[in-house]
Amino acid sequence: MIRLVVVLLVGAVVFVAVRAAVIPKSFGQFGYFRGNALLEMQARPVQYAGHEICEGCHPQIAELKAKGVHAHVNCEACHGPLAKHADDPATVNPVLPDVAKLCVRCHGENVAKPSGFPQVNANEHSGGQACKACHQPHSPGFATGGEK
Repeated sequence: MIRLVVVLLVGAVVFVAVRAAVIPKSFGQFGYFRGNALLEMQARPVQYAGHEICEGCHPQIAELKAKGVHAHVNCEACHGPLAKHADDPATVNPVLPDVAKLCVRCHGENVAKPSGFPQVNANEHSGGQACKACHQPHSPGFATGGEK
């Protein structure tokens, strides 16, 4: 019996020691969250510029986008983080997204999406052509040459 109590006591001491070494000191400061998490996030470099910055330099695209169904989709949702491009637009060029993959990411046929959301089976819909062969990426409701 004494041996069992000693083993449990040693186990409890080891558990408390390991827990104290592993769990950050700021854990639990804000409920179940680490208090330093916000400071760590603030220390990271800025990745996203924000759509206002994009629209300030690209007003013609902003005007086209404002008329279409993507009016409320931020630029960086498709083009990726652009803070470095916004800081130095002359030398940092963003990579243009592959629309064949990008459009399907949101508009690929999926029964889990709301019934009114525009969805396509990419292989059947386009016959292998890129989406931009028929649709303007910034305002896809307007056809560029083929069908809508």
